[in-house]
Amino acid sequence: MSAYVIAKVTVSDMEQYKEYMKASPGVVEKYGGKFIVRGGEKITLEGPEVTERMVVVEFPTMEKAKEFYHSPEYTAARKLREGAAIGSFVALDGI
Repeated sequence: MSAYVIAKVTVSDMEQYKEYMKASPGVVEKYGGKFIVRGGEKITLEGPEVTERMVVVEFPTMEKAKEFYHSPEYTAARKLREGAAIGSFVALDGI
């Protein structure tokens, strides 16, 4: 069953964050993931306005999503994000 990593990210330094954006796609791909949503236009349809950057990544399984997130490669990519953004990342099973 597919699993999804959903991230809400508040970017404070876009120039530094761009380095993270360059590093993360290769790691996502290595662990079988693919971007479904990566930024782009958003419209809040209900509830408080969502202003954070939104990202959705699909993985073949929850195990692969966890393996990706905890991998040495993604740990290194996350360090590029430090001081440039604060995020909330959630992994959940699809249906």
